[in-house]
Amino acid sequence: MSANVGSIDRILRVIIGLVMIAYAIPIGFSSTGWNWVGWIGVIPLATAAFGFCPLYTIFGMNTCPRK
Repeated sequence: MSANVGSIDRILRVIIGLVMIAYAIPIGFSSTGWNWVGWIGVIPLATAAFGFCPLYTIFGMNTCPRK
């Protein structure tokens, strides 16, 4: 499993993941029946932490600079 997520991509994934989780908790967002959807934000956080995105592998994408 080699890294395929670059640094800018990681930063964006962390921001998106944290906003989604904040929606789920809800911090600063109104409570709706759909707040559970925000827990999907764990996925971008995990892919940012590991630096690997399985969908990038399927589609042949790579945002990590070549070494």
